[in-house]
Amino acid sequence: MAPMGASAVLIFAVPPSPLAQPWSVIGGNVVSAVVGVGIASVVSSPALASGLAVEGAILAMSLLRCLHPPGGAAALTAVIGGPAVTAAGWMFPVLPVGINAVILTAAGMLFHLLSRHSYPHRAISMVAGPTAPGGDTIPHPEDLDAALAGLGETFDIGREDLNLLLERVRVHAAIRRADNNARKRR
Repeated sequence: MAPMGASAVLIFAVPPSPLAQPWSVIGGNVVSAVVGVGIASVVSSPALASGLAVEGAILAMSLLRCLHPPGGAAALTAVIGGPAVTAAGWMFPVLPVGINAVILTAAGMLFHLLSRHSYPHRAISMVAGPTAPGGDTIPHPEDLDAALAGLGETFDIGREDLNLLLERVRVHAAIRRADNNARKRR
């Protein structure tokens, strides 16, 4: 299952990514494989079925909030995987796809536990008041959601991590301003 190699890269190399979280890895691969098997069972042209399977997988993963790029390859494998995949039929999304995704996710959890990384990712919470040093206002989470939605783009960062990043930027800006003011007074 080639898609599992790409899933492993996400889980082990970029564990904070929303695309690498357990629901994305397991749900994205399984849902995509289901879509691929379904399309392959009704569309006889491999070229057409391949395109429809990947497009359908992207749509299904987006609707189910389990977007995982290797899922597109799982859908494609369901269409062009050859006789073994065809023979597996509707079991293909379960075995090998689902079982492999669960084992890979569990291995990622164990690895990150042993290496003391957060997986599944949980943003580090910072204790902060309504303003950061220097008087800058910390954005409300709903404001971050509105700003992200208004851009109409998909970003590979969760709201919690974005909020943490903005808080850290404000802290460092305040430190820099304080250092500059101290230099001016000398």
